[in-house]
Amino acid sequence: MSKPGQNILVRVQSPEGIKRIEISPKANLKDLFESVQKALKVDGFGLFKERNLTKEIYSHTSQEVGSVLKHGDMIYLKQMAGTSSRRTSTTAIDNFTSAKAITNSATTTNSSDFKPSAAVKEDEVDILLAKEDGLIKRERDSKLCRHAANGCCVHCSPLEPYNENYLKEQKIKHLSFNSYIRKQTSGIDRGKYMVFEDINCRIKPGCREHPPWPRGICSKCQPSAITLNRQIYRHVDNVMFENTTIVERFLNYWRTTGHQRMGFLYGTYEVNTDVPLGIRAKVAAIYEPPQESSRDSIRLLNDENAEDVEEVAKALGLKKVGWIFTDLITDDPAAGTVKHIRGIETHFLTAQECIMAGELQNRHPNPCKYASNGVFGSKFVTVCVTGDNTKQVHMEGYAVSAQCMALVRDNCLLPTKDAPELGYVRESTDKQYVPDVYYKEKDQYGNEVQRLARPLPVEYLLVDVPASTPLQPQFTFSKYDKRQPFPVENRYLDGHLQDFNALSAYLSQWDDEDFLEAISDFHLLVYLYKMDMLPMRQHMMPLLEAVRNKNPNMAYAFKKEEVWKLLESLIQASSSGSGGTTSYPSASSTNRTGAGGGSSSNAMESSGIDGNTWTCNHCTFINRSELSSCEICSLPR
Repeated sequence: MSKPGQNILVRVQSPEGIKRIEISPKANLKDLFESVQKALKVDGFGLFKERNLTKEIYSHTSQEVGSVLKHGDMIYLKQMAGTSSRRTSTTAIDNFTSAKAITNSATTTNSSDFKPSAAVKEDEVDILLAKEDGLIKRERDSKLCRHAANGCCVHCSPLEPYNENYLKEQKIKHLSFNSYIRKQTSGIDRGKYMVFEDINCRIKPGCREHPPWPRGICSKCQPSAITLNRQIYRHVDNVMFENTTIVERFLNYWRTTGHQRMGFLYGTYEVNTDVPLGIRAKVAAIYEPPQESSRDSIRLLNDENAEDVEEVAKALGLKKVGWIFTDLITDDPAAGTVKHIRGIETHFLTAQECIMAGELQNRHPNPCKYASNGVFGSKFVTVCVTGDNTKQVHMEGYAVSAQCMALVRDNCLLPTKDAPELGYVRESTDKQYVPDVYYKEKDQYGNEVQRLARPLPVEYLLVDVPASTPLQPQFTFSKYDKRQPFPVENRYLDGHLQDFNALSAYLSQWDDEDFLEAISDFHLLVYLYKMDMLPMRQHMMPLLEAVRNKNPNMAYAFKKEEVWKLLESLIQASSSGSGGTTSYPSASSTNRTGAGGGSSSNAMESSGIDGNTWTCNHCTFINRSELSSCEICSLPR
């Protein structure tokens, strides 16, 4: 027995064996934790009084060791975190850094007290589907139904939208998200206690019962281990491009350069009648942000015009619904075939692409009144253009699961260096605690076994979303017919540049009566909106509204405004200054022929061209002789 005032001896049992620690009974429990850490050289542990790891001892500064433990007591240490001793041939890319994690400041909500929030502004398509019953109508069965025409029985009564047999018959792999909500709220309690909670992969901050990580952790602040499951629902059930021209314009860059390309999809969400309570993303345009690409890679650059694009899209009634990228390698140029490099035997999406998709989905969350923080999942889709098994260009659509979004948001998921189909969950360090992540698979004997997600097959994170085009093409913007479309932004190729020459050449293809059709081009509207030399931004809202509503009268009214007349005069002056090779139709087109030759000769006289310099006709800036357009206003020579 120890005498009063002397140190007591405490035995600590750990996976490494038993260690004896001397400590004063008047010391606080925080000192005990520090002594254990120094003696055993471990981080992130818990102490328990029972062998079955019950009666946890918490790190308090106000409680003395003598009030909890006696001389000779045995306590049990459990390693709450730490690096795994397992190693595989597939190593993680340690220097990979994901985009800045999106943190949620919403406070946690007790699910038993949760009620659907009316303050959450859901998407219009969700509000519309919430008002529908979603029941699947069935015709009267002539063989099984014994009732009159107005009757109903089990053989012809409507089915619920989540009926498994119906989904199997129609070959629908995933429930729509609204069908999943109906299923969760279909019980006796009518979903009274149903709430969608985001998965948390981080230590809860503010725990005062122990030192901060890595010096301490407890079961209250430690995130739970995650077992990955294939998601049974999806937020978007189909991606539909309005017409093939949208994709063909996007693929022209690859056809010209052989380099891969990435773009953002702009469109709307609408009801998909092919899936019970389903949602379809209808794509009207593809915006291509600044990027550097090669045959095997794409690197996104900072987009200074991102806000302008969003404002134009919002005025047109569009929103960013997804992203698209190419993975095409030519197989036989003469036959026009491409290599088949993605499939069930290789991979559908790489781990890097899954992380990118998760990051973009986190930036575009889905508003949901059943979620504790007002958002859950995402309607943002991923479309990959690659070669199919017949070596033809083919589109595949995907989304990543809510579990993948949480792993990406909390910076827990990495790509692997030598296997694109495998991801890798980070190991805990002294800077970040990462919970254990598992997935289940069948072994060689057909038994279901649990594996640690180091590495992780990315198909556990994917949800299929079919991508297609309609039989009857739809056009939010111009059809073009045989006319050349306006160049796409951020393509730094000869003949693909967005400049004043391209604007003049494009508008010269259209007559006065086709003004609305000419101006109905998403890339042209973005170019005009961000034009520097003319204050078009402040005057374009009536034009955008005319394009949105397909109203020719509003478009012609805008054509008569001073700002558009000024643009016409600049185009006319530039075409006459360049020798009159292009002409732009305007209200004064009848007088242009006579004026064209005179203005051309006057331009040549006033240009002040000598051997080394020339003077711009529009802003009078003196430019170097080798320049073909003005260095200040970008107008042609």
